[in-house]
Amino acid sequence: MEEFRRAYARLCVAPQEPVLQRLRELGAAPGRGRLDLAAQSLSLETCGALGRLLPGAAPFAEVALGDCGLCEEGVKLLLHGLCSNTSVKSLDLKGNNLRNVGAEALGKLLRQNKSIRSLILEWNSLGVWEEGFSFFCQGLGANNFLQQLDLRNNQINHQGAGDLAMALKQNASLQELDLRWNNIGLLGGRALLNCLHSNKTLKRLELAGNNVPSDILKAVEQAMNHNQDRETILNETQNRTYILSKEVLSLKDENTKQFLDLMDTIDKQREEIARSGRISAARVSQLQEALDEQHSIMNSLKAKLQMTEAALALSEQKVHNLGELLNAVKQEQASMAECHFMELQQQKQEGAVREGKLLHDLSAASEKNLLLRNQVDELEKKCKVQQDQLFQVKQDLTNRTAELKLRAIRAEEHLEMEKKRFKQSLEDMESLRVKEVGHMTQHIETSERSMQDRIQRLEAIRIALEEELSQVKAAALAERGRAEEELMKVRNQARLEERQQLEHLEEKLRLMTESRNEAQNCCIKQKQMIAEAQAKANQLSLHADGLRRRLEELQQDLKSKEEEKVTEVNKVKVELQEHIGHLQAERTAQDGLREKIAALERQLKALSSSHREALLDKESEISVLLEKLRTKEADISRMKEEEAQRASFLQNAIMAYVQGSPLGTHSSRK
Repeated sequence: MEEFRRAYARLCVAPQEPVLQRLRELGAAPGRGRLDLAAQSLSLETCGALGRLLPGAAPFAEVALGDCGLCEEGVKLLLHGLCSNTSVKSLDLKGNNLRNVGAEALGKLLRQNKSIRSLILEWNSLGVWEEGFSFFCQGLGANNFLQQLDLRNNQINHQGAGDLAMALKQNASLQELDLRWNNIGLLGGRALLNCLHSNKTLKRLELAGNNVPSDILKAVEQAMNHNQDRETILNETQNRTYILSKEVLSLKDENTKQFLDLMDTIDKQREEIARSGRISAARVSQLQEALDEQHSIMNSLKAKLQMTEAALALSEQKVHNLGELLNAVKQEQASMAECHFMELQQQKQEGAVREGKLLHDLSAASEKNLLLRNQVDELEKKCKVQQDQLFQVKQDLTNRTAELKLRAIRAEEHLEMEKKRFKQSLEDMESLRVKEVGHMTQHIETSERSMQDRIQRLEAIRIALEEELSQVKAAALAERGRAEEELMKVRNQARLEERQQLEHLEEKLRLMTESRNEAQNCCIKQKQMIAEAQAKANQLSLHADGLRRRLEELQQDLKSKEEEKVTEVNKVKVELQEHIGHLQAERTAQDGLREKIAALERQLKALSSSHREALLDKESEISVLLEKLRTKEADISRMKEEEAQRASFLQNAIMAYVQGSPLGTHSSRK
């Protein structure tokens, strides 16, 4: 407002002091937005300056220039400035005695201005000059923004009322019109009543003090009430249609979002199914390759078995021949056997004592092995600490093997000390026994190496199983965000797979323990055979050194071949059992994957059917809403027709009343 005051002072040669004072007062009260110069006598220079400052966006929304004694030229300048204004909403020009030029300027303002909503023209003389007022009415008819118009005490006659009626037929924005205290009369009232049939926006029309009959006033009031009811109905219908359109758009958006989400989930599930199919195909191919390798290994083992059987047949034939020779030698040396019978009994007693000690050590070792197996079972149940437990098991095995080796060395030393006490004739047998013990230690070392290799294989299998477990857990975590039911199924399947894998590992450990027990039994049998061989060698050592050596060599060959045969057969059995367990695990995994795929397909079908049903429900709701809209539109059109019929009936009744009244007969006579 201060800038406006400065601009006014700059444009005026002699600015009016009351105007400057009023502008200062308005600037001291911010937020008012009202230029109030009422009851100020504005000069022509002031009107020209204000006309120059008002175009564009002025710093106020209301202009009050009532009772300012404006001249015709000053009004023209002011209204010319307001023609291009975009911020003024209300204009007050009452009590300025506006005439022909003012009416024309107001008509031009109404044609060009698009921001003024309220225009107060009380106590002027616009209706005196018919041409100027008709120009004003033309501007009013062309305006579609003005909502309130005050024309009280403007000396408007019935012709001016007719011009106003023509303007109201064209105008579609005016809601309140005040024509009190003019000279409209009966004809003007009829013209205004007739225009109300086409004007549906006017809600308030004041005609008091215009010599208008009461029936016309009542008809005008009814028309105003009708327009108000129509406006309220239209507002309600617009609000309802807006709300319904919003709901329809929101439903469409929800349907599109649901459809897009459904398509995304379907695509993801298809990708998962394809990926799982590829993984299963790769696993099947790997299993097929492993199966082929196992078949080739089995064929090679079968060939070796046949060769060993042929060698065994030859060795059995040799043994039979040697048995015959031995029988002959036994018959010859039966007499010599009685002499050494006592010595043999002593040796047998000593061997029994040694065997008892060894059996005691073996039982202690077996108990320790059972304890270790229990520990391994407990550790297998706890999958998180498998590596540490296996490392401990390895350490225990190494310690046990070291203890067994130490005990074997001690036993050898003890045997050597005892052998030194025997006669010199037993030195050859002692050297042979030492060789046999070395051979047995080598065999034990080879068996320990094979056991370590098996342990390494089991560790590799365990690592592979852990990788499979991690893959299964990752898949379960990926599928958990999709649906809670699928998550529960995947968890159950993962638990089942873990149990199966744990059972598989337990079976492998059981097989290892069985193989170890078999190896221990083989060792015991070999020791028994060694004892028997020693007894036979002691019997035959005095008289048949050459035959005894040949027999021992043959027996050693036979034992080695039998051991090789037993070990190979055990290896083949263990490998076959492992391969069968692996194939069974793979088959169970494939069955689980197939069940997952079937469950996903069922879920996809259920989701698609549910989404289709939801879409059908939404479409039915939309059709119901559209039918409601159609019924509402039909009701509105019916109400319009009824109102038109009522208005026509009212018009006919008014015309009949006018024609039947004495005024109507008098006018017809004239």
